[in-house]
Amino acid sequence: SPVLPVYREKTAMIDFKSVVLEDRELLTSFLWSADRQDNNLSFANLCCWQFLTCSSYAILRDQLVFRFCFPENRVVYTLPGGESAGKEVIRLLARQAKEEDIPLYLYGIVSDMQPQLEKEFPDVFEYRTDRDHFDYLYLRTDLADLRGKDFQTKRNHVNKFRKSYDFRYTPMTEEMIPDCLHMYDEWCEDRRCQEDEGLGYERQALIYGMQHFNRLGLTGGVIWVAGKIIAFTFGMPVNRNTFCIHAEKALAGYEGAYNTINQEFASRLPVQFKYLNREEDLGISGLRKAKLSYRPVCLLEKGVAICAEGTWDRLL
Repeated sequence: SPVLPVYREKTAMIDFKSVVLEDRELLTSFLWSADRQDNNLSFANLCCWQFLTCSSYAILRDQLVFRFCFPENRVVYTLPGGESAGKEVIRLLARQAKEEDIPLYLYGIVSDMQPQLEKEFPDVFEYRTDRDHFDYLYLRTDLADLRGKDFQTKRNHVNKFRKSYDFRYTPMTEEMIPDCLHMYDEWCEDRRCQEDEGLGYERQALIYGMQHFNRLGLTGGVIWVAGKIIAFTFGMPVNRNTFCIHAEKALAGYEGAYNTINQEFASRLPVQFKYLNREEDLGISGLRKAKLSYRPVCLLEKGVAICAEGTWDRLL
């Protein structure tokens, strides 16, 4: 297991509570009606990656605020629950940052947040984005139907898979989890997950998600060939119109399996989900190429607004 990030607590002014499975109803009641489409705000991701991000939350002035803690005393706050930047809430967070003697990082979609923050707090924040962590948003109908010239290659892969294999698609149920994990072990063995830190983290998060499938409120799909699971996927809504795909795995040697599980799952999602969020590419060239090939309608520009120690007083 990876070593947990070290975070040195000082006197906390705000009582942040670690995200746990029992918080699902409360947190999703805030997130469901919000406009944020960020995959990191999915309840499943908040729980599954808790070992790495130490995700916690507080409700301040009727706004839901998350806190993520990383190594080197870096703490990031996000304000997904309110319609405005939340001037009073930001001041509360600035006081906490000053008490803890660390910079104030506000995490969100900078293109949306920046004009609002600048209006309320001119020339206080520095803004940064990282292309490697932009989310890929797709129209659900594009991935479900694969229509048009842009998706010709994808259709060809799906059609070839359909002709090559006598397969069946089923919704994922909790009873299938052991078989899915067995398939995932095979997938990891092929890619030497134990030798790659990133894949090791992903493995820990994915296993937690599958072991708590129902309690997290996940929805998934499975492809079977000759009685064996050869591909699976799962995810959950981020809000009322955006569904996030948290995992998609297929065994090597089954050409078109990834395209097929992608298309089969998207075609069965409720029509209320206009968008599919397929998360970041983390700067991995092959993953970026694959995600771009599905023609995203938007790259969700996630970034941070940073108030350094010397400018705290301008917020207070």
